Amino acid sequence: MSGKAPKRKGDGYERELAKYFNKIVFGDEDLVQRAPLSGGGAVKSSGGSDLKNTPHIYVEAKRTEKFQIHQSVAQVKENIEISQSDAMPIVITRRNRQETGDSLCVLKLDDFLELYKLLIKEKGMSD
Repeated sequence: MSGKAPKRKGDGYERELAKYFNKIVFGDEDLVQRAPLSGGGAVKSSGGSDLKNTPHIYVEAKRTEKFQIHQSVAQVKENIEISQSDAMPIVITRRNRQETGDSLCVLKLDDFLELYKLLIKEKGMSD
């Protein structure tokens, strides 16, 4: 695959995720968008999340067959430091031919436990 094809695939996945966030989280309101110039080295200078208007989370999107979990988490942590964000770092990834809703989300255990505490507070302790 040439250098432009993976970039195009990644850009498409970011747009796909933005559309999915808008549908599932914001009732089809067009709030979440792909960040301009995300990926391809631009992040190193700006430290920007791949998606805009995702309050409290900092999204790094990866559409790849060979997901490198530790490198991806290190990248999102580095970008958060550059941007001096206090958002929760999350890597979202999917393989080819996989539905958007079947994408995987990777986050640190301590961040997951913060979300879990909120869920228990909201829904209670019952199953």
